[in-house]
Amino acid sequence: MNHLPKCLYTVLFRHFSSLPRTPILTNIPVKYRPQAIKQAQQALTDYFHSTRSMPYICAEHIAKNSIFSLSNLIGKIDYSATNFTRSISRLLRYHPLNEFEFFFESIGIDHKDVPEFLPSNKFFFSEDGSVLDAAGELSGFGFPWNKLGKLYKQEVSIFSKSSGELRSRLYRFKDFGFSNAAVVGICLAFPHVLCGDNELGGEVRSLFDELKRVFVDSDLGSSIEANVDTCYDICRKIRMFCDWGCDMGKVVELMARTKDIFLEYPDEALVHKVEYFCRFCVRKEDAALLILQSPEILSYDLETPVISVMGLLKHFGLNEKDRNVVAQKYPYVFGRNKMVNLPHVVRALNLHEWFYGVIKNGNHQLLGDYSLSNPDEDLDKEFIHGLERIKSSRCPLHTMNKLSFLHRIGYGENALTMNVLGRLHGTSSELQDRFNCLLRCGIKLSNLCLMLKTTPKILNQSPATIEQKVDFLLNEMETSLDYLDTFPGFLCFELENRIKPRYRFHKWLTEKGVCTKNYSIASIVATSEKSYLARLYGIHPTAPKQWFEFWYRKSSNSF
Repeated sequence: MNHLPKCLYTVLFRHFSSLPRTPILTNIPVKYRPQAIKQAQQALTDYFHSTRSMPYICAEHIAKNSIFSLSNLIGKIDYSATNFTRSISRLLRYHPLNEFEFFFESIGIDHKDVPEFLPSNKFFFSEDGSVLDAAGELSGFGFPWNKLGKLYKQEVSIFSKSSGELRSRLYRFKDFGFSNAAVVGICLAFPHVLCGDNELGGEVRSLFDELKRVFVDSDLGSSIEANVDTCYDICRKIRMFCDWGCDMGKVVELMARTKDIFLEYPDEALVHKVEYFCRFCVRKEDAALLILQSPEILSYDLETPVISVMGLLKHFGLNEKDRNVVAQKYPYVFGRNKMVNLPHVVRALNLHEWFYGVIKNGNHQLLGDYSLSNPDEDLDKEFIHGLERIKSSRCPLHTMNKLSFLHRIGYGENALTMNVLGRLHGTSSELQDRFNCLLRCGIKLSNLCLMLKTTPKILNQSPATIEQKVDFLLNEMETSLDYLDTFPGFLCFELENRIKPRYRFHKWLTEKGVCTKNYSIASIVATSEKSYLARLYGIHPTAPKQWFEFWYRKSSNSF
């Protein structure tokens, strides 16, 4: 209860800050624009009500909530402060409007998307008034007019129902004990409940039974029952957790203990935190449950704090022996980094399952109370010197962006990172695309970072080239991705001019019984041209001649 004023403020702030900006009306002097818009809205209301026989309340809603359509209309008029109202009335009298265009914008559909929803060959509600009738009935029950578009976009069949059908269904929802505001919030978040015939299906009944625990059986319901925006805010967040895979009953149960999630934090905060924990290779369902069970996490700054990788591992309880093992195997991860990169830092150490397990098992506060032990903790002098050289270089921004990429994937502030940085070519976004491509191919992040340390050039090629090489390795060479752990340089050689011809020629020699020795992929691909020819001569004196013949005919399928 003591949080409610702040929560209502947050909801209202987000509502009003998201309203569309008024279009610029260049034909009207700035000081007259607010007055001109009011006059135009009143003229449009009168037109819809008096001329088009529309219920006054509907006409008023449409006129006041279709600012872009209205602006397009009055933008055609030569403005005169004394004759403006008459000019609008004259325009409306002789230039009939597409009433559906104004209507769809007014119910909250973005004006840019309105053309997608306009019925063909219909301009007036006299041709088809079902949509307007349904909107009027819903608005009369308490639905905000400018939110009806959420229902229309998700369940258009709602607007084909008669006023009586809608009224009957809405009051059956009230029979569960809900207020009008609560019913509105539920329907906006779960539009499908308004579909179907007069009988409420088992799924709909189950949903209302669960939500009854929120709006009827708890003290939360009585405190917000008259506020549609807050009811919708709560229901929308419940829907988010369900969409992430959480069980509705579990969400409602935990909500009783974690009201702050539903009352104070915007959707973006929930999404951001869930996505953060998903980067630990955790399912969305599990990340969402973590937030529900430990809502304090939402107040943690998981973006800007500087971390010492070694210090953080110690803080989370990893013993000294294990810390030394990972430091020896993955030295390029250590040093400093940012908290925002932590998920990939622990994945680069192959410790993400252990680390997330510590958080999940009731130790999430370790994230919130971590800080550097002292200002100089884990500073790497070589890294600092490298940073100074970058800042004084010709293209510092380009290089710093590439460095940020390395930090994002788990590399720390250390000399090894600087060494890898100097051998990478491309922009930060290009490097990220190539890195993601290799992850999609199935390479573990920890293995990929290790490959990058020894062979940075694997990222100096396009994603399409990378995919072709991996495909050839897996499908034609019939080799596991694990082979790249020992020979990442495979990805650096040209596919068409090196890998394919050499491999296929060796395969042909083996099939013909000329070559009886089993050569590794690395020895086939990485050997210099001179050594390669010498080896072929050792296999058979005529093999080099056949290789050159094959090379000139490699475009055919002879081999």
